[in-house]
Amino acid sequence: MFVSQAIGQTLQRLGGDVVFGLMGSGNLEVTNAIVAAGGRFISARHETGAVCMADGYARVSGRLGVASVHQGPGLTNAITGLTEAAKSRTPLILLAADTPAVQLRSNFKIDQVALVESVGAVAERVYGPATVVADVTRAVRTAVVERRAVVLMFALDVQAAEVELTDPVPWPELPPVRPSSVQAVADLLTRADRPAIIGGRGAVLSGAGPALRRLGELSGAVLATSAVANGLFADDPFAVGISGGFATPVGQKLLGDADVIVAFGASLNHWTTRHGALVAGATLVQVDRDAEAIGAHRAVDFGLVGDARETAEALIAALTARRDDIDLGESRRSVALAAEIAGGAWRDVPYEPSRDWLDPRDLSIALDAMLPVERTVVVDSGAFMGYPSMYLRVPDAHGFVFPQAFQCVGLALGNALGAAAARPDRLTVCAVGDGGLLMALPDLETLGRVKPDMLVVVYDDAAYGAEVHHFRPMGIDVESAQFPPTDFAALAEAAGCRGVTARTVEDLEAVREWVASDRDRPLVLDAKVDPDICAEWLEEAFRGH
Repeated sequence: MFVSQAIGQTLQRLGGDVVFGLMGSGNLEVTNAIVAAGGRFISARHETGAVCMADGYARVSGRLGVASVHQGPGLTNAITGLTEAAKSRTPLILLAADTPAVQLRSNFKIDQVALVESVGAVAERVYGPATVVADVTRAVRTAVVERRAVVLMFALDVQAAEVELTDPVPWPELPPVRPSSVQAVADLLTRADRPAIIGGRGAVLSGAGPALRRLGELSGAVLATSAVANGLFADDPFAVGISGGFATPVGQKLLGDADVIVAFGASLNHWTTRHGALVAGATLVQVDRDAEAIGAHRAVDFGLVGDARETAEALIAALTARRDDIDLGESRRSVALAAEIAGGAWRDVPYEPSRDWLDPRDLSIALDAMLPVERTVVVDSGAFMGYPSMYLRVPDAHGFVFPQAFQCVGLALGNALGAAAARPDRLTVCAVGDGGLLMALPDLETLGRVKPDMLVVVYDDAAYGAEVHHFRPMGIDVESAQFPPTDFAALAEAAGCRGVTARTVEDLEAVREWVASDRDRPLVLDAKVDPDICAEWLEEAFRGH
């Protein structure tokens, strides 16, 4: 067979059997080979959208994400989505053709390796027929084991060479965590009066949720997550939700009072720690399989290099072995504490609603009540993003996708399409701003063509709201960040979706009717929200800059 076929077949055998992309002459044969081997291809309308779809698919399914693009402009168009995946440490392979080395004057010729590495992704290459299986295997291992976004490039002349396919060789497992480090953290948890556990995306990727819940029971710790791990402790009576800017007043109080905080697979950046205020009084422990991540954003008192799930299981064994007559969990967790947490959700925190517009909090609370519990919530970047994150419940960590590592608006629609492909049994709820949806407009056609079970909620303030709220109080003219109204309902109908405009809570009855119907088309809800409301979390973020 040709090298192009060997690439596709090897990748499919290693778990890359769902691929998103745009077809060009450089990547058509490789992508066809994945499909011929039993894979599935979903066509996007923009390359960044395709990478975002692969990113969202990987986050929700827990499997390898794969995207496929043409050389040159196909890769440059994909770079923004690739940057988000790289910064989020999503296990992802971006297949990218490349120009032959001898074609120095090709229109498509750029330094693809330098471009890929400049955004934090890993550049890999298929070098020739003799190494094709090893090259693909190495790229997949890097993506899966090191949790990296990898661009696997293959020149056109290399693709055309002939090869005899061989089996990929399995890669070795990671070394176990050190017992001495585990005992040191167990000592801290045993001596603590008010321990807390924060689970991050590393905990989600490793499947650490059940072990961390059990560790919380044994140690008596309250549980919290970073924003990207929202849902990891869903329905646990001692879970306070998201740590950081989105934290409830109760969550801020309990995390701020903690004397020992152990973070599993969480970067402890300024968003998660509320610029350090939530962890300032605690002995801080960080567990991460990447040694360079420990202490990268905030100095910690103790660092433990290891997988989140394996480390949590080792800590469970250590605490179980040393339990005497005192049950730490029982002594530190009380009925009163559970009641305080249960009554402190964002929907229970009073606010003064907007009188003249649809209040984004009213919108979010109403949607939470009328949408199925089995849902996947995908949130774009922007001034609105706290509302769906704080008010829309999710069933588990794979039910929440938060592509915010690059803080780029316009990525959520692609992520939502990938999430819907991964979990078609769940309603996908894509929360976007008007600016973000306009940036992703090409893949509104993908939404109408593929027709997943999806609700797109546009928090439409007819502005780049973050800029308006940041600069207007300073007396700076923000007219250039404000726009005439956009009719997203009409755009949705033109793309093959159903479109609805809402200016009041009563207008949301159309959403309830759609939920109860056969949902044969995705629904785009153009919610005309109050442009003058500045969320508390956004004001807090501004104070940090």
